[in-house]
Amino acid sequence: MRNLNTVHMNGLRALEAVGRLGSLQAAADELGVSVGAISQQVIKTELQLGHQIFERTGKGLVATEIGLPVLARLTDGIQKLAEAVTLAQRRDNNCLTISVAPVFASRWLVRRFDSFAREHPEIILRIDATMRLIDPASSDIDLGIRVGEGDWPDVNSELILAQEVYPVCAPQLAEKLKTPADILSMPAVIDDRAMFKWDVWLDAAGLQGTEISQGHVFNEASLCLDAVMAGQGVMLAWQTLTADMIAEGRLAAPFNIRARTGFGHYFITAKGVRDSRKVQIFKAWLKRELAKSMADLHTRLAAFNMC
Repeated sequence: MRNLNTVHMNGLRALEAVGRLGSLQAAADELGVSVGAISQQVIKTELQLGHQIFERTGKGLVATEIGLPVLARLTDGIQKLAEAVTLAQRRDNNCLTISVAPVFASRWLVRRFDSFAREHPEIILRIDATMRLIDPASSDIDLGIRVGEGDWPDVNSELILAQEVYPVCAPQLAEKLKTPADILSMPAVIDDRAMFKWDVWLDAAGLQGTEISQGHVFNEASLCLDAVMAGQGVMLAWQTLTADMIAEGRLAAPFNIRARTGFGHYFITAKGVRDSRKVQIFKAWLKRELAKSMADLHTRLAAFNMC
């Protein structure tokens, strides 16, 4: 890396910013200096490198043939430097930051945080509720929890729970459902962003080739659940979304027929990085809580089938 001693870092930052943003003005705004300063840094750095990185045209600076691969690598390198700074600036080692889908956080996870606090008062939980998959290696996220197939690139994924789906409805509607075929006449509350369709469960119930009546459509599973609890139809839901509502008697699962979707809940961590102690503690706690919740759900679903 000794060749880096021949070039000023500020000059390399100037080259990268101009190449990425497309103009001296935009680069100056990002770096907080004048346009003249950026221009001088670009010229000086080109001399230090011994090559012209930009061609001066009437429309501004355009990367030369040599400049294109140089600028691409500068962007990659500065991004890595930014990630290193982010990691170094993590201030509170007792704070565990978890990125999790909002519906899992609100319908299952947050309800159990008192248990975690009692067991581990030394760890403060911070929840980043988002649908975006965030790379823990380049952010302040310590741990992610996501639903999918576990094949996300550039992260470690660890299966926690294989997803199973089954119909749920308000208890008063469940009284009208005696056989799986009865569900076909009920309006289905549809989650427009679900990764599975009703035919997954219909096939498992021996109702291949049939269709269920469509009711209201929402783009958020939590809204679907609220509509179902209000008696507006049936929903094809999964374990962590409905376990607590079933335990509280606000939902009924009329048939103990569950279908695997091929998806699952996964822990997401930085690739090639060993889990910190706080991540290990949280993982172990969540696995225990999930096991207890699923055992209770299994018992309740079996009980519905016996009624």
